[in-house]
Amino acid sequence: MSTYRPVSRITASSFPQPITALSFDPVSDILWTGTNAGDVVAYYGTNGIRGVSFRVGGGLGVKKIDAGDNNVKGLGLGGEGLGLWAKGGMNKWFYRCEHHSNILTFSNTSNSNLLAASTADKELLYINSVTGKVVFQLPTTSVITQLQSSHSLLLSGSSDGYLRTHDPRASTGRSGGAESIVRAHSSSIQGLQTTGNFAFTIGLGERQSRPYPDPLVKVYDLRTMRPLPPIPFSSGPAFIQVLPKRPSTIAVISSEGLINIVDVSDPTATSEFYQLDLASYLTSFSVSATAAYMGFGDADGTVHILSQTEAENAVPLNGFDGRAIEWADTPAPLTKVEWVDTSPLNAIGLPYYDTYLLSSFSPQESGPLSPLPPGIPPLVLNTMKMKDNIAYAPFPKELKGHRNMNHADLRKQNGRFRSGKSRKTDQDPDTPIFEYSSGDVPRMYRRVEIEYSKFGVEDFDFAFYNRTEYSGLETHILNSYTNAVLQVMHYVLPIRRLAKSHIMTNCLQEHCLLCELGFVVRMLEDARGTNCQSSNFCKTVGVLAQASNAIELIDYGRDVAEVDYAHKIQIFHRFLIDHLSSEGNAFPENPSLLINSPSRGELAAAPITQLLGVDGKNLVTCLSCKAVREKENMTHIIDMVYPRKTSNESSPRTDFTSVLRNSIFRHMTHKATCQKCKHFSAFSSKRSISSRELPPILAINACVYNEENYYWWLNPSRGETFVKPKIRLHGQIDGLDDPIGADYELRSMVVQVMTKERHSHLVAIIKVPEAEDGGEDSSPWFIFNDFVVSNISQDEALNFSAKWKVPAILYFERINIREAIDLNTLPEETDEGILCHDTSISFNRDFKSIKHECLSIGELPKPGMLVAIDAEFVSMQQEETEFRSDGSNRILRPARLSLARVSVLRGDGPKQGTPFIDDHIHTSEIIVDYLTEFSGIKFGDLDPHLSRHTLTPLKLVYKKLRLLVDRGCVFIGHGLSKDFRIINIFVPPEQVIDTVDLYFLKARQRRLSLRFLSWFVLHEHIQLDMHDSIEDARSALNLYKAYHDFEDQGIFDQKLEELYKEGRLYNFKPPPPPQSIYALDSITISAPPQQHLNTLGGHLSQADAEIRANPQKFTDSNAYAFDSSWHP
Repeated sequence: MSTYRPVSRITASSFPQPITALSFDPVSDILWTGTNAGDVVAYYGTNGIRGVSFRVGGGLGVKKIDAGDNNVKGLGLGGEGLGLWAKGGMNKWFYRCEHHSNILTFSNTSNSNLLAASTADKELLYINSVTGKVVFQLPTTSVITQLQSSHSLLLSGSSDGYLRTHDPRASTGRSGGAESIVRAHSSSIQGLQTTGNFAFTIGLGERQSRPYPDPLVKVYDLRTMRPLPPIPFSSGPAFIQVLPKRPSTIAVISSEGLINIVDVSDPTATSEFYQLDLASYLTSFSVSATAAYMGFGDADGTVHILSQTEAENAVPLNGFDGRAIEWADTPAPLTKVEWVDTSPLNAIGLPYYDTYLLSSFSPQESGPLSPLPPGIPPLVLNTMKMKDNIAYAPFPKELKGHRNMNHADLRKQNGRFRSGKSRKTDQDPDTPIFEYSSGDVPRMYRRVEIEYSKFGVEDFDFAFYNRTEYSGLETHILNSYTNAVLQVMHYVLPIRRLAKSHIMTNCLQEHCLLCELGFVVRMLEDARGTNCQSSNFCKTVGVLAQASNAIELIDYGRDVAEVDYAHKIQIFHRFLIDHLSSEGNAFPENPSLLINSPSRGELAAAPITQLLGVDGKNLVTCLSCKAVREKENMTHIIDMVYPRKTSNESSPRTDFTSVLRNSIFRHMTHKATCQKCKHFSAFSSKRSISSRELPPILAINACVYNEENYYWWLNPSRGETFVKPKIRLHGQIDGLDDPIGADYELRSMVVQVMTKERHSHLVAIIKVPEAEDGGEDSSPWFIFNDFVVSNISQDEALNFSAKWKVPAILYFERINIREAIDLNTLPEETDEGILCHDTSISFNRDFKSIKHECLSIGELPKPGMLVAIDAEFVSMQQEETEFRSDGSNRILRPARLSLARVSVLRGDGPKQGTPFIDDHIHTSEIIVDYLTEFSGIKFGDLDPHLSRHTLTPLKLVYKKLRLLVDRGCVFIGHGLSKDFRIINIFVPPEQVIDTVDLYFLKARQRRLSLRFLSWFVLHEHIQLDMHDSIEDARSALNLYKAYHDFEDQGIFDQKLEELYKEGRLYNFKPPPPPQSIYALDSITISAPPQQHLNTLGGHLSQADAEIRANPQKFTDSNAYAFDSSWHP
C-alpha cells in the first residue's frame, strides 16, 4: 500500500480567502473548488490551470459541491438555493425554497433521478434531479445538518445529535420519515460518511453545559444501527471521508492539518498519520474517486494536494484517462435584427420565462398518462354540505363496507371554559393534563396543556386552575419551556428589582433579554394571580438563539418525547445569565450594589456579576518546578460535580454542602508547557475565595445526568433530605478553610418531571417572599407548573424520594442579603420624554401621511387620564384545526399573532380624538399573513427599507404603553382583553373601559362588533374597505361618550334593548351604505355626542327608514358574522 506525499499547491486567488468546498471530478482531470465569495472554480490537473467558474448564489461562501459524470451540483451559504450546472458553466436549474428558508445540505440518493435536501424549517425535500422540482417533502423533528446516501438508504445527521436512516422510496414514515434512529452525539452532527455497512459521524458533545468538539469518530453498523468501537482522535476531528477502493477505511482530519487513515474492520492494522504544512487552518477536504489524490483547502485560499502515485508517473486527478476537459461555454453572439414595421416577431426569439413551458417535459414525465380518478358517487354529492370551504357528507349505507368502517374514541376534553356552565360541584380543579399510564407522578406535577374552545384561547378559564394570588405562565408559545426559569428570576427579589430598573433606562438594543425580563416581572407583579404569557421574552430568546446558534429552539406541542429538558434548561440558564450580564453592563457607570464590598467606591462590574459572580483567583502550580502563578477566574453559575459512589455502604454519605463546596473549590489538573521550566508538565489548579467574597446569590446547575449522580439526591433516610433549606459555606484561602462561614437559604428550584414513558417537562418550586409572612400554619412554598400554581409544604418541596423528580437549577440567597445589598442607586423612573419624541426607523417615511401629534410637556399623562387605543395584528403562524367527518372541528393550535400597529388617542381636552401614538411595529420574523382586510397592514409596511409609515421597534412601543399604564391612564377601546393579551401587557381592570362590555346584555350572551355599534349608535359606517386603528379607537371613544350621555338621560337600558332588537333584525351586521341615498361622511369627534343621538329615539332619516323597511334589500350576504369570540 502506497503512502501519500505532497505533490503541489494551488493558489486559488490573488488575495487570501477560504476554500470552503472541494470536489474531485469523477471522469475528468478537474478539481472543483468553492470560494468564500460564492464562486465555483475548476482547476485542471495538478498544476492548477484555472478553467470554468460560475457563481452559486448569494454573497457568502460555497457550502458544498458535488461533481458528477455530466454536471456539477452546488449549494451556497447565502441561502439562495441549490443548483445544477453543466461542466461548461451553464446553469440547468436552480431551486429556491418558499418563504426564503435556507437549504442547509443536500445529497444524492439511491434513485439517480432524486436529490435529497434539508431546510432550516425542519423539512426534508426530495428534488427531481432533471427538472429541479420538488417531488415530495417530509417534516422532520429536528434540523438536518448532514445528508449522505448509502446503497439503499439515505442517512441524515441532525442538530439534536441523532443519526437517522430514511427510505427515499417512501413519502411517509415515522419521526419525519426516519426508519431507524440512534443518538450519536450530545449536540449537532458535523460530519457524516458511509461505506458498505458502516456509518461514521463526527459532532459536538457537551461539557459543563457547553458544546465542544467530540474527540471520537462514532461508528455504526447500518444493518442493526448498533454502535461499534469508536475511533479516538484527540486532536479533534474536523472532517471525515471514506477512501474509495479501500473498503472500511476512513480518513480523519483535524483543522490543524493532522491526517489519520484508519481501517475500522482491522483494529490490528497500523494507522497512517500525515501532517500538512499549514500557515492557517483547514476549511475543506475531498478525496478523488480512486483515492489517488486528497485535496485540502485552507483559510488562506490555498489547496494542498497529497498523492499516493509514483513521482515519475503523471496520473490525472480522476485516476485514469477520462473525458476531455470542458472549457467555459461561450455565449452565442446576438443576431442583429433590422427592425421595421413589417418585421415578424419570431425574428426576436423566445423571451426568458420564469416558469417552465408546457413543452418542457423531462424524459421521466413523457410516459403514458394515468387514467382519471373515479368521480364522487351522486349519493354523496346530493347530501354534501360546506363549512369553512370544507365539503362533507354522511357516507351512504349503500356504499358502506367493512373496509370503510373505523371505530375511534374521541379524546375527552378536560378543559374548563368561561363560556361553559359553572360547575359548582368541582372542589379540586380538574386540570387538563397529559394522562400518564404511570401513577407515580402526583397530579400537581403532571404536565398541563391548554384546551381550545371555538372561542379560542381567551375562553380558557385559567383562574379555575390557579386559586392563588401568584400568576402562572401559559404554555402554547415557542420556547415556553423557559417559564420555570422566568418564575425563579421573578421571585429572586434583587434580580427582579434589577430587571425592573433596566426598563427605566434608555436601552438601545432592539433585542434585549434583560428588558424583556423586566417587562415580564412587571407583568407578573401587577397581575396578582391572573395568568400571563411571556411571548415577547420567548420571541427574543428565539432571535438571539438563532443569531448565536447557542441553544436549540423548542416549539411547544411539537417537541419529541426524548427531549431532556433538565439538560436544555441548564444550557438556557447559562445562556440567559451571560446575556443579562452583558446587556446590563454600563461600565464604567455601573452602580455598586454590595455595601460591604472591599471594592466599593471603585469601578463596579455588571450588576448581575455583582449578584451572582463567583470571583476568585486560581492558584496554578507546576508539578515539575513548583512554580505558582495566579489567574483570575469569574463564573456566574456553579456546575455541581459529584463524588464517585463508593462500594462501602458503611462509609458516611457526603452531604449537599460538601458536594457544593467541592464544586466551587474543586481541584483540577491539566497538562501544558510551563513558562518557567519550559517543560511539558502537569499543573494543579485550586480556586481561592474567602467567605466574605462569596456572592449574595448562588446560581447552581445541578448537572444530574445519570443514575450515579441522582443517587446523591435520593433521600438519605426517612424524614431526611439531601438538600437542606439552610446551609453554611466556608471559603478557602490559599488552600486553607476560612473559619468564618456564609449562611445561605434555599429560595427556588427548577426540577424536571420525568415519567416512565420518557415524557418530561419542567416545574419551578419557589419559596415566595410575599408569602413568608402568612403565619405558621401556611407554607411559603409554591409549585409553578406553567399556568397551574399550587401551595405545597417545605417537606414536599425538598423531597427527592422518587426518580421522576430530577433537579436542574437551584438558587440560594445569603440570609442577610437585604442588609448586604443597596438597590436604591438603581433607576426607578421612566423617562416620560419618549411620549414627546417622534421616533422612526423607516428609511422612506412619508412625512405628509403622519397622522399623530406627540404629547407636549403639559400633556404628559396623569392618573385617570382618558386615552383611546386600538391595535392591529399580523399572523406569524396559521391556526391548526382538526376537521372531523361530521363537519365539526377542533383547534389543535391557535394562530400566533404579532403586533403590527398601535394607535393611542387623547380621550379628552381640546385635542380630544387626536392620536399621539400611531406606530407601525418592525418585525424580523417571517409574516405568514398580513390579514390586510382586518388589519390594514400591507406588504412592506413593516420593512424599514420599504415602509412609508412611522416604524418603531416593538420594545419602544411597549415602553410607551408601559409608561401609560404606570401613570394610571384609563384605556378606552373595543375588545381590549384580546389586544392586551397579544401585546403581552397586563393592565389593571380598573384602568380599562371596554365598549364591548359597556354595550352588552348578559342575558343575550352575545357581544356586539364595533362596526355594528358605530352604525347604530353613532350613525357612522366604519371599516368599509379595511380596518384602521385610528378610526376604530376614535369610534370606541365616541361610544364611551355616548354611553355617558345615555346614562345622564336615564335611557341607556332602553337603548340597549333597542340595540339588540335592531341587531336581530339585521343579523347584527350593518347594512351597506347605498351610495345614492346614504352619505358616507363620518361625524367628527369634536362634535358633541348629543348630535349623534337625536335619531335614536326620535325621527329616522329617509335613508335609515328605507333600510329598516327593506332590510334584505341592503343586507350584504358576504358580510362577516360577529360572535362573542370576535371583535374587529
